[in-house]
Amino acid sequence: MDNNRLLLIINPVSGTSDKRKLAGRLVSRLTAEGFEVETAYTTCRGDATRLARQGVEKGFTGVLACGGDGTVNEIAKALCDTPVALGIIPAGSGNGLARHLGIPIDPMLSLDVIAERHIVPCDYATVNDSRFFCTFGVGFDAAVSHRFARMGKRGLASYIRSAFTEFVHFNPQIYTVSANGVTVTEKAFLVAVCNASQYGNNAYIAPGASITDGLLDVTIVHSGNPLSAAVLGFDLMTGYINRNTLIQTFRAPSAVIYRTEGGEAHLDGEPVMMPDILDFRCHHRGLRIFTTTSKTQFRPVITPMRSMMSDWRIALGHIFGRKDHDRRSID
Repeated sequence: MDNNRLLLIINPVSGTSDKRKLAGRLVSRLTAEGFEVETAYTTCRGDATRLARQGVEKGFTGVLACGGDGTVNEIAKALCDTPVALGIIPAGSGNGLARHLGIPIDPMLSLDVIAERHIVPCDYATVNDSRFFCTFGVGFDAAVSHRFARMGKRGLASYIRSAFTEFVHFNPQIYTVSANGVTVTEKAFLVAVCNASQYGNNAYIAPGASITDGLLDVTIVHSGNPLSAAVLGFDLMTGYINRNTLIQTFRAPSAVIYRTEGGEAHLDGEPVMMPDILDFRCHHRGLRIFTTTSKTQFRPVITPMRSMMSDWRIALGHIFGRKDHDRRSID
């Protein structure tokens, strides 16, 4: 396998900006780093998976996902248990897996990570044999994901609007969670099963999650009142959610969730319909990913604040033409 051949897959409609103008800049930079790059565009759901599978068959060293978390999911699931590495060029709304890995959310700055050629075997997860790489959820977050998809308009503001609208009439459900030989039944606002630490946009549902430890982080959020929900939202953004009294968390290599009936769920933020029994497995070191060579430990408040400041620096860089090469790290 030629270690310099990359397939760049671009989702032109992900996020809120035009990706076609970006393609030439990405290819130019990668070529200057010594890579041979082939570019492909998605046109519909499932295209990214099909194109990535072709990349595996053709023996590319890596397949680069230029898009949001949905695009990353589609491409990554074609690369699981293969020698072909996943590269992430964040160009979506939430960019959850990229943020967890410490990949700059500016597409051009993210190429620094690819240029390092540092590839790490990481975990991926399955629920009823469907693969996910960041988070899975049932309950409130799944309902918000479905409402957000129906809005047809991307971006953080639209997502927040969806969350507030859904919160007004959302009813918690009964879930039974079985893991590590223990079974608990709870009325819960949501249940999240996490391979990585956040939903995206620096919202940390499992701050201590690692993508290399062979374990899934399960977060059960119990039902509360509007005030406790507001506190929960604050803890979600500061990384203190594990200390919230409404939260129950544990780690396990596998888990099963039972609910009264099938219905809404989300896979890496993408709305899906799933049955009443949900069987989870962590697949240790099953996906190779281009990551940074630096490593920084997560610290509540400090890590989210640094990430937010980095977002602002990148945004200002776009406005004033500066490039601030800020990089964070895996796990």
